[in-house]
Amino acid sequence: MSTPNPIERNQPSSQSSATFTPWALILGIVFIAAILRAPLTSVGPLVGSIRDQLHISNTVAGMITALPLFCFALFSPFAPKLARRYKVEPVLLVSIVLLCVGILLRSLSGTATLFIGTALIGLAIATGNVLLPSLIKREFPERIGMMTGIYSMSMNLCGAVASGISIPIAVDLGLGWQGALGIWGVLSLIAIFTWLPQIKGRRQQIAASNQQISNEKINLWRSPLAWQVTMFMGLQSLIFYVLITWLPEILLQQGIDKSHSGWMLSMMQLSLLPFTFLVPVIAGRMQSQRPLVYVTTLLLLGGTFGLLFGSIEWILLWIMMLGIGAGFAFSLAMMFFTLRTRTAQQAAELSGMAQSVGYLLAAIGPTLFGYLHDVTDSWTPPLLILLAASILIFIFGFGSAGNRFVDSRK
Repeated sequence: MSTPNPIERNQPSSQSSATFTPWALILGIVFIAAILRAPLTSVGPLVGSIRDQLHISNTVAGMITALPLFCFALFSPFAPKLARRYKVEPVLLVSIVLLCVGILLRSLSGTATLFIGTALIGLAIATGNVLLPSLIKREFPERIGMMTGIYSMSMNLCGAVASGISIPIAVDLGLGWQGALGIWGVLSLIAIFTWLPQIKGRRQQIAASNQQISNEKINLWRSPLAWQVTMFMGLQSLIFYVLITWLPEILLQQGIDKSHSGWMLSMMQLSLLPFTFLVPVIAGRMQSQRPLVYVTTLLLLGGTFGLLFGSIEWILLWIMMLGIGAGFAFSLAMMFFTLRTRTAQQAAELSGMAQSVGYLLAAIGPTLFGYLHDVTDSWTPPLLILLAASILIFIFGFGSAGNRFVDSRK
């Protein structure tokens, strides 16, 4: 029989939105999550086309994915402060509108609009990344694992689809990379309309209750546990965004054509889908998540070794191992924000810190990968970085998975 998570005993007893139009709230969360990854994962298969049409180097092309990560790093600490002042629901709505504008701007033909739109997308996604774990902790205190699994699966499903259909939209439908990136503006519009009921139905009583609980301030920047969660978050993001950006190009060099390499990237993300749902549910029922960290590390190391030294005939296995490992790592990172904190406000603050420093680390990955490939004309040195990152995932994950809180003195 599973032991109740300590988090659940620290929640306020007031009624939550889970009893107030719960399906509308869940639907809104699902659609917001759906648009937090697709605008980024749709870029990877198109990097070569964008690079060739705009006449930019691999290093600059890597910045198309790295720029949103820098935006995550810069803006993530401010998202909890905005939510504390204006409440979570309105801040999320504004971020989705900003995301829609960024998607449309990025789809205009030109280097300047490409990067301006990409920056706006990064600012918008940073807000959703930080606030969704806090919202789930506040509204579903007894279903944290389940709801984290639902929004993680929604995010990764749309991310996988985006990678797979980018080339068909750009080439087969003749819309070019602009159309393949711009189509996600439709999904962002749907997210806006599904979230509007939460603005009208938001209850001040719950916000006030959570504000009272969060009055006790802690300095997360002095918490060793908070730093371990932060490094785990950053390393799993580095691995994921490097693969999203450069896996199609790596496969091209190994003899797989552009269309199939895009679907391979999609398959990597599809393979992680069941685990982005199951891992949070399992993690929420465990006192320590260290066994899940072991599995994560083995999968990431095995998949990377396969890309480096394995047979091309087993390429699908290596890619699926990487995908499942990335799914484990991402799900654990999301759960650490709630499992290692006592209140929704603490979860938001930890999420903001971890995604700020973590994504700054992650932003180095795609650009460094592109630079090393430009210098060495080989993908071996960049892939060795992934091996090192996988080992560090184990070290910081082991510390993050212990049954304690960021405000504990021990």
